Amino acid sequence: MTSGIKFTSTEMRYIALFESITGASVKDCIIDEEQGRVIFVVNEGQVGVAIGRGGRNIRTLERMTGKKHEIIEYSEDPAQFIKNALKPALVKEVRLTERSDGKKIAVVAVNPRDKGVAIGKNGKNAERLRFLAKRYFQIQNVSIT
Repeated sequence: MTSGIKFTSTEMRYIALFESITGASVKDCIIDEEQGRVIFVVNEGQVGVAIGRGGRNIRTLERMTGKKHEIIEYSEDPAQFIKNALKPALVKEVRLTERSDGKKIAVVAVNPRDKGVAIGKNGKNAERLRFLAKRYFQIQNVSIT
């Protein structure tokens, strides 16, 4: 699903730095200047390698770049990808539906205690999830309940 994604030169530099420090393969990189963060989508099974022991790789990257780094594990399955994007929140259920006008929507049920974690401060995690779900799976809207 990432075949149509083009990277800027800045994103390419971040990807090269990330891969050289962590050894993990990056599928996608999104620089969010507004939130001061860089979001990396890594291939399945590479989150542990990317984070490093005790978060060492992330701390090194954050110190070098001065930005917060977030890592999401990619999955071909949209429901699993949404669960991965909301970690560490406990997702109970992901319902994907296609409306009569062809638009796809996702309704995500999370543990009530984890709802704040899933949505994030000022909705930044929910915004990130909506952006990524649209980018990879053409899901027009994601509701977190």
